[in-house]
Amino acid sequence: MGQYEERAYDEILEWKRRILKKPKMFQRMTKQMQEKINEKIPEKAHEIITDGIKNFVKLTLTGSQITTRRVEESYLSLQERDEIFAEKLSVYRKSAVIEGAGTGAGGILLGLADFPLLLSIKMKFLFDAANLYGYDTKKYEERIFILLVFQLAFSSSEKRRETMELIENWEEYKSELKELNWQEFQQEYRDYIDFVKMLQLVPGIGAVVGAYANYNLLDQLGETAQNCYRLRLLTTPPLI
Repeated sequence: MGQYEERAYDEILEWKRRILKKPKMFQRMTKQMQEKINEKIPEKAHEIITDGIKNFVKLTLTGSQITTRRVEESYLSLQERDEIFAEKLSVYRKSAVIEGAGTGAGGILLGLADFPLLLSIKMKFLFDAANLYGYDTKKYEERIFILLVFQLAFSSSEKRRETMELIENWEEYKSELKELNWQEFQQEYRDYIDFVKMLQLVPGIGAVVGAYANYNLLDQLGETAQNCYRLRLLTTPPLI
């Protein structure tokens, strides 16, 4: 393992320690506040959000509408892949910000449209990330792994621990894990982002909230995806 790889591994360990910390009191209070807000949101809004997430999961598993340019250069170093990844993340983050600001400025109807639109941006980004680090997304097992990366980025601290276990021991679990519990998957995601994204539906502040939220959500997804694929590369390199 070279100097860059050793530094990357240290970054992975620090990232893992940070995301697996127990939730602070403020986070627990936010969760309680979020539950009260959810009770006041129209049921139709909840249905739209749930359907959007459900369709995202199905689309990811079939992969039928994903067009991703495969990185064939197996000789690329981890550092070179990381540099390309940073460029791709910047592009996707800008797209998410523009989309969030636009839908946030359009009131409740356009605000609701943000959920499936942002999910499609995240999904395409994860497929690009997987291919960049050398994993073939035409394989069903790799699409399951993509969902695990997504779940790790946007779920409760309890679910993160369970998901991290699967990711760290993927070679052992991949033949057993044929599908995820999509109901649990979508509920974890909704519980994680509902508070800030529901603020996006508020007239007057929706555009600012939408842009800010989407920037941070893509940033978090990017950090999670990069470290998950780095971890796999440094422990079990893919066969390209």
